[in-house]
Amino acid sequence: MQRVVVDPEVPAEVAELFRRNARLLSRVRAGWQPAPVPVREDRRGIAPKVRIVILSGVLLGLLAMNIGRIPFFLIGMLAFVALIGTIAAQQFPDAGEGDEDGDAGDYEISRHAHWYEGRYLLPEDFDDAAGPLLERAGRAVDTVMRSRINALGMLDDVRNSVMLPAEEWQIARLLAKLSALRGEHRDLLYGGSTPEVAAAMAPLERALAASEAAVVARVEALERYARHVTEAERALRAHEQIEQLRERLPRYEELLAETGADSAAVPEIDRLAGDAGRLERALRDSVRSAHEAFRHLDGPPGDGPSVLG
Repeated sequence: MQRVVVDPEVPAEVAELFRRNARLLSRVRAGWQPAPVPVREDRRGIAPKVRIVILSGVLLGLLAMNIGRIPFFLIGMLAFVALIGTIAAQQFPDAGEGDEDGDAGDYEISRHAHWYEGRYLLPEDFDDAAGPLLERAGRAVDTVMRSRINALGMLDDVRNSVMLPAEEWQIARLLAKLSALRGEHRDLLYGGSTPEVAAAMAPLERALAASEAAVVARVEALERYARHVTEAERALRAHEQIEQLRERLPRYEELLAETGADSAAVPEIDRLAGDAGRLERALRDSVRSAHEAFRHLDGPPGDGPSVLG
Protein backbone atom coordinates (compact mmCIF):
# COMPACT_ATOMS: atom_id res chain seq x y z
CA MET A 1 0.00 0.00 0.00
CA GLN A 2 1.31 3.44 -0.92
CA ARG A 3 2.22 5.73 1.91
CA VAL A 4 1.92 9.42 2.55
CA VAL A 5 5.10 11.17 1.42
CA VAL A 6 6.00 14.27 3.38
CA ASP A 7 8.43 17.09 2.68
CA PRO A 8 11.40 16.34 4.99
CA GLU A 9 11.35 19.96 6.17
CA VAL A 10 7.97 19.40 7.84
CA PRO A 11 8.48 18.81 11.61
CA ALA A 12 9.01 15.14 12.37
CA GLU A 13 6.04 14.81 14.73
CA VAL A 14 3.69 16.34 12.15
CA ALA A 15 5.10 14.15 9.37
CA GLU A 16 4.51 11.03 11.47
CA LEU A 17 0.97 12.20 12.20
CA PHE A 18 0.33 12.55 8.46
CA ARG A 19 1.77 9.10 7.67
CA ARG A 20 -0.59 7.48 10.19
CA ASN A 21 -3.69 9.26 8.91
CA ALA A 22 -3.77 9.06 5.12
CA ARG A 23 -7.52 8.44 4.98
CA LEU A 24 -8.33 11.41 7.21
CA LEU A 25 -6.04 13.66 5.16
CA SER A 26 -7.95 12.62 2.03
CA ARG A 27 -11.20 13.66 3.70
CA VAL A 28 -9.75 17.00 4.76
CA ARG A 29 -8.57 17.66 1.22
CA ALA A 30 -12.04 16.81 -0.08
CA GLY A 31 -13.49 19.56 2.11
CA TRP A 32 -14.41 17.73 5.30
CA GLN A 33 -13.96 19.67 8.52
CA PRO A 34 -14.08 18.25 12.05
CA ALA A 35 -16.58 19.59 14.52
CA PRO A 36 -15.09 22.40 16.60
CA VAL A 37 -13.87 21.29 20.00
CA PRO A 38 -16.41 22.67 22.54
CA VAL A 39 -15.10 24.97 25.23
CA ARG A 40 -16.66 24.53 28.64
CA GLU A 41 -17.81 27.53 30.59
CA ASP A 42 -15.40 28.48 33.35
CA ARG A 43 -16.59 27.37 36.78
CA ARG A 44 -15.86 30.82 38.11
CA GLY A 45 -18.61 32.12 35.78
CA ILE A 46 -21.08 29.63 37.28
CA ALA A 47 -20.36 30.52 40.92
CA PRO A 48 -22.33 33.81 40.98
CA LYS A 49 -25.40 32.00 39.64
CA VAL A 50 -25.19 29.39 42.38
CA ARG A 51 -24.78 32.09 45.03
CA ILE A 52 -27.89 33.90 43.78
CA VAL A 53 -29.94 30.68 43.97
CA ILE A 54 -28.68 29.95 47.52
CA LEU A 55 -29.41 33.46 48.71
CA SER A 56 -32.89 33.33 47.21
CA GLY A 57 -33.58 30.03 48.96
CA VAL A 58 -32.42 31.36 52.33
CA LEU A 59 -34.59 34.46 52.02
CA LEU A 60 -37.62 32.37 51.14
CA GLY A 61 -36.94 30.13 54.12
CA LEU A 62 -36.67 33.03 56.54
CA LEU A 63 -39.88 34.51 55.17
CA ALA A 64 -41.70 31.21 55.67
CA MET A 65 -40.45 30.93 59.25
CA ASN A 66 -41.52 34.47 60.07
CA ILE A 67 -45.08 33.80 59.05
CA GLY A 68 -45.11 30.56 61.04
CA ARG A 69 -45.39 28.11 58.21
CA ILE A 70 -42.72 25.57 59.13
CA PRO A 71 -44.10 22.78 56.90
CA PHE A 72 -43.88 25.04 53.88
CA PHE A 73 -40.34 25.95 54.88
CA LEU A 74 -39.28 22.29 54.97
CA ILE A 75 -40.89 21.60 51.62
CA GLY A 76 -39.20 24.67 50.18
CA MET A 77 -35.79 23.60 51.48
CA LEU A 78 -36.17 20.11 49.96
CA ALA A 79 -37.07 21.66 46.62
CA PHE A 80 -34.12 24.00 46.99
CA VAL A 81 -31.67 21.10 47.60
CA ALA A 82 -33.05 19.29 44.53
CA LEU A 83 -32.60 22.44 42.46
CA ILE A 84 -28.99 22.87 43.59
CA GLY A 85 -28.25 19.21 42.75
CA THR A 86 -29.66 19.64 39.25
CA ILE A 87 -27.59 22.76 38.63
CA ALA A 88 -24.42 21.05 39.87
CA ALA A 89 -25.00 18.00 37.66
CA GLN A 90 -25.47 20.19 34.60
CA GLN A 91 -22.66 22.65 35.17
CA PHE A 92 -20.02 20.42 36.78
CA PRO A 93 -19.89 17.07 35.00
CA ASP A 94 -17.67 14.29 36.27
CA ALA A 95 -13.96 14.77 35.81
CA GLY A 96 -13.82 11.69 33.59
CA GLU A 97 -16.24 13.15 31.09
CA GLY A 98 -14.79 15.25 28.32
CA ASP A 99 -14.28 15.63 24.64
CA GLU A 100 -13.54 12.48 22.72
CA ASP A 101 -9.83 12.08 21.96
CA GLY A 102 -10.76 11.39 18.37
CA ASP A 103 -12.48 14.77 18.02
CA ALA A 104 -9.47 16.66 19.34
CA GLY A 105 -7.12 14.50 17.23
CA ASP A 106 -9.16 15.07 14.08
CA TYR A 107 -9.11 18.79 14.69
CA GLU A 108 -5.33 18.74 15.17
CA ILE A 109 -4.77 16.78 11.94
CA SER A 110 -7.09 19.11 10.03
CA ARG A 111 -5.25 22.15 11.35
CA HIS A 112 -1.84 20.77 10.34
CA ALA A 113 -3.17 19.60 6.98
CA HIS A 114 -4.26 23.13 6.07
CA TRP A 115 -1.09 24.69 7.44
CA TYR A 116 1.21 22.33 5.49
CA GLU A 117 -0.91 22.10 2.36
CA GLY A 118 1.27 21.24 -0.64
CA ARG A 119 3.99 19.70 1.51
CA TYR A 120 2.56 16.21 1.66
CA LEU A 121 1.33 13.86 -1.04
CA LEU A 122 -1.37 11.20 -0.72
CA PRO A 123 -1.82 7.87 -2.54
CA GLU A 124 -4.52 9.38 -4.78
CA ASP A 125 -1.97 11.89 -6.13
CA PHE A 126 -0.31 9.11 -8.13
CA ASP A 127 -1.71 7.24 -11.12
CA ASP A 128 -1.26 3.56 -11.88
CA ALA A 129 2.13 4.11 -13.51
CA ALA A 130 3.52 6.45 -10.85
CA GLY A 131 2.42 4.47 -7.80
CA PRO A 132 4.75 1.49 -8.31
CA LEU A 133 7.69 3.79 -9.02
CA LEU A 134 7.09 5.62 -5.76
CA GLU A 135 6.92 2.31 -3.89
CA ARG A 136 10.26 1.26 -5.41
CA ALA A 137 11.88 4.52 -4.32
CA GLY A 138 10.48 4.14 -0.80
CA ARG A 139 11.74 0.56 -0.48
CA ALA A 140 15.22 1.59 -1.62
CA VAL A 141 15.38 4.42 0.92
CA ASP A 142 14.13 2.14 3.71
CA THR A 143 16.72 -0.51 2.80
CA VAL A 144 19.56 1.96 3.23
CA MET A 145 18.24 3.75 6.31
CA ARG A 146 17.47 0.53 8.20
CA SER A 147 20.72 -1.24 7.31
CA ARG A 148 23.27 -2.21 9.94
CA ILE A 149 26.17 -0.76 8.04
CA ASN A 150 24.41 2.60 8.02
CA ALA A 151 23.71 2.33 11.77
CA LEU A 152 27.36 1.38 12.39
CA GLY A 153 28.55 4.48 10.54
CA MET A 154 30.19 2.54 7.73
CA LEU A 155 28.24 4.69 5.29
CA ASP A 156 27.79 8.43 5.45
CA ASP A 157 24.81 8.05 7.79
CA VAL A 158 24.43 11.78 8.42
CA ARG A 159 24.20 12.64 4.74
CA ASN A 160 21.97 9.62 4.15
CA SER A 161 19.51 10.86 6.76
CA VAL A 162 19.31 14.25 5.02
CA MET A 163 19.69 13.46 1.34
CA LEU A 164 17.69 10.26 0.92
CA PRO A 165 14.39 11.60 2.36
CA ALA A 166 14.87 14.73 0.21
CA GLU A 167 15.40 12.57 -2.86
CA GLU A 168 12.31 10.49 -2.12
CA TRP A 169 10.27 13.70 -1.72
CA GLN A 170 11.54 15.10 -5.03
CA ILE A 171 10.72 11.84 -6.81
CA ALA A 172 7.24 11.82 -5.27
CA ARG A 173 6.67 15.45 -6.23
CA LEU A 174 7.69 14.80 -9.85
CA LEU A 175 5.56 11.67 -10.06
CA ALA A 176 2.55 13.59 -8.74
CA LYS A 177 3.05 16.23 -11.44
CA LEU A 178 3.40 13.55 -14.07
CA SER A 179 0.23 11.86 -12.86
CA ALA A 180 -1.71 15.13 -12.98
CA LEU A 181 -0.51 16.01 -16.49
CA ARG A 182 -1.22 12.51 -17.78
CA GLY A 183 -4.72 12.71 -16.32
CA GLU A 184 -5.35 16.04 -18.03
CA HIS A 185 -3.97 14.60 -21.25
CA ARG A 186 -6.34 11.62 -21.09
CA ASP A 187 -9.32 13.87 -20.30
CA LEU A 188 -8.55 16.08 -23.28
CA LEU A 189 -8.39 13.14 -25.64
CA TYR A 190 -11.45 11.42 -24.19
CA GLY A 191 -13.87 10.52 -26.96
CA GLY A 192 -11.26 10.75 -29.70
CA SER A 193 -9.49 13.59 -31.48
CA THR A 194 -8.86 14.89 -34.96
CA PRO A 195 -5.55 14.30 -36.77
CA GLU A 196 -4.67 17.95 -36.22
CA VAL A 197 -5.12 17.64 -32.45
CA ALA A 198 -3.20 14.37 -32.39
CA ALA A 199 -0.31 16.00 -34.23
CA ALA A 200 -0.31 18.93 -31.80
CA MET A 201 -0.35 16.56 -28.82
CA ALA A 202 2.50 14.37 -30.05
CA PRO A 203 5.31 16.63 -28.75
CA LEU A 204 3.58 16.82 -25.37
CA GLU A 205 3.34 13.04 -25.22
CA ARG A 206 7.04 12.79 -25.98
CA ALA A 207 7.75 15.32 -23.23
CA LEU A 208 5.75 13.22 -20.76
CA ALA A 209 7.61 10.07 -21.81
CA ALA A 210 11.00 11.78 -21.49
CA SER A 211 10.10 13.16 -18.08
CA GLU A 212 8.97 9.75 -16.88
CA ALA A 213 12.22 8.22 -18.11
CA ALA A 214 14.18 10.82 -16.15
CA VAL A 215 12.27 10.02 -12.96
CA VAL A 216 12.72 6.28 -13.56
CA ALA A 217 16.47 6.90 -13.81
CA ARG A 218 16.43 8.57 -10.39
CA VAL A 219 14.52 5.66 -8.90
CA GLU A 220 16.95 3.18 -10.45
CA ALA A 221 19.90 5.11 -9.00
CA LEU A 222 18.34 4.77 -5.55
CA GLU A 223 17.83 1.05 -6.14
CA ARG A 224 21.45 0.59 -7.22
CA TYR A 225 22.60 2.26 -4.04
CA ALA A 226 20.29 0.03 -1.99
CA ARG A 227 21.63 -3.09 -3.75
CA HIS A 228 25.22 -2.12 -2.94
CA VAL A 229 24.22 -1.57 0.67
CA THR A 230 22.53 -5.00 0.73
CA GLU A 231 25.68 -6.63 -0.65
CA ALA A 232 27.77 -4.87 1.97
CA GLU A 233 25.36 -6.15 4.63
CA ARG A 234 25.89 -9.72 3.42
CA ALA A 235 29.66 -9.25 3.35
CA LEU A 236 29.59 -7.83 6.88
CA ARG A 237 27.58 -10.79 8.15
CA ALA A 238 29.87 -13.30 6.46
CA HIS A 239 32.94 -11.47 7.75
CA GLU A 240 31.61 -11.58 11.31
CA GLN A 241 30.87 -15.30 11.05
CA ILE A 242 34.33 -16.09 9.70
CA GLU A 243 35.92 -14.00 12.44
CA GLN A 244 34.01 -16.03 15.02
CA LEU A 245 35.35 -19.21 13.43
CA ARG A 246 38.90 -17.85 13.47
CA GLU A 247 38.60 -17.15 17.18
CA ARG A 248 37.75 -20.82 17.70
CA LEU A 249 40.66 -22.12 15.60
CA PRO A 250 43.04 -22.68 18.52
CA ARG A 251 40.56 -25.06 20.11
CA TYR A 252 40.26 -27.04 16.89
CA GLU A 253 44.06 -27.08 16.42
CA GLU A 254 44.49 -28.35 19.98
CA LEU A 255 41.96 -31.09 19.38
CA LEU A 256 43.62 -32.11 16.10
CA ALA A 257 47.06 -32.18 17.72
CA GLU A 258 45.82 -34.37 20.54
CA THR A 259 44.18 -36.79 18.14
CA GLY A 260 47.14 -36.85 15.72
CA ALA A 261 44.99 -35.67 12.82
CA ASP A 262 46.56 -32.23 12.49
CA SER A 263 48.58 -32.99 9.36
CA ALA A 264 45.44 -33.63 7.32
CA ALA A 265 43.55 -30.63 8.69
CA VAL A 266 46.19 -27.91 8.41
CA PRO A 267 45.41 -27.10 4.75
CA GLU A 268 41.70 -26.69 5.60
CA ILE A 269 42.54 -24.36 8.45
CA ASP A 270 44.80 -22.33 6.20
CA ARG A 271 41.97 -22.11 3.68
CA LEU A 272 39.66 -20.80 6.41
CA ALA A 273 42.16 -18.06 7.27
CA GLY A 274 42.37 -17.19 3.59
CA ASP A 275 38.60 -17.01 3.37
CA ALA A 276 38.57 -14.55 6.24
CA GLY A 277 41.05 -12.32 4.45
CA ARG A 278 39.08 -12.46 1.21
CA LEU A 279 35.82 -11.65 2.98
CA GLU A 280 37.43 -8.69 4.70
CA ARG A 281 38.55 -7.38 1.31
CA ALA A 282 35.06 -8.08 -0.09
CA LEU A 283 33.50 -6.12 2.75
CA ARG A 284 35.76 -3.16 2.07
CA ASP A 285 35.00 -3.38 -1.65
CA SER A 286 31.25 -3.56 -0.98
CA VAL A 287 31.32 -0.50 1.23
CA ARG A 288 33.44 1.35 -1.32
CA SER A 289 30.96 0.41 -4.06
CA ALA A 290 28.12 1.70 -1.92
CA HIS A 291 29.95 4.99 -1.49
CA GLU A 292 30.43 5.20 -5.26
CA ALA A 293 26.73 4.58 -5.82
CA PHE A 294 25.94 7.25 -3.25
CA ARG A 295 27.99 9.78 -5.19
CA HIS A 296 25.65 9.33 -8.17
CA LEU A 297 22.86 10.58 -5.94
CA ASP A 298 24.93 13.41 -4.48
CA GLY A 299 24.20 17.07 -4.83
CA PRO A 300 21.03 19.07 -4.20
CA PRO A 301 18.02 17.34 -5.76
CA GLY A 302 16.82 19.26 -8.77
CA ASP A 303 13.32 19.96 -9.86
CA GLY A 304 13.48 17.52 -12.70
CA PRO A 305 12.65 18.11 -16.36
CA SER A 306 11.39 21.53 -17.31
CA VAL A 307 8.15 20.15 -18.71
CA LEU A 308 7.06 19.53 -15.13
CA GLY A 309 7.76 23.03 -13.94
